[in-house]
Amino acid sequence: MALRIRLARGGSKKKPFYRIVVAENTSPRDGKFVERLGSYNPLIEKTKDEYLVINEERAKYWLSIGAQYTERVQKLLSIKNIVGKFEYSNTPKKSAPKKKAQERLAAISAAKAEKEEPAA
Repeated sequence: MALRIRLARGGSKKKPFYRIVVAENTSPRDGKFVERLGSYNPLIEKTKDEYLVINEERAKYWLSIGAQYTERVQKLLSIKNIVGKFEYSNTPKKSAPKKKAQERLAAISAAKAEKEEPAA
C-alpha cells in the first residue's frame, strides 16, 4: 500500500478548490482517500489564512510513515516549512539526449580538445 499526499479537486467549473489528502497510489484523483490534511484555494490572495490550511502535525506524521508527496504538494508544504524548498530541474529527463547522441557529443568534444592542445 503506497501512500501519496496529493490534491483532490473540488469546486465548480473555473472555480477550483483543492483538498490536501493522503490517498493510495492507485485510487482516482477525486476518489477514496485515507485522511484529509487540509485545503488549498488558489483563487484567494496568498496573504490570507484561507489560501492554505494544513494540519502540520498530521502531515509530518504521514511523511514519517513514508508517504510520498507530489510536486505541487511539496511546493505547498514548503510554504508552511514542513518540507524543504522545491528545486526546479533545469533539464527535464525526457528531453535529454539518448545514449548514442551523448557518445557522439563526447567524441566531438574530445576531438575539439585535441585540436586546441597543439595550437596552445
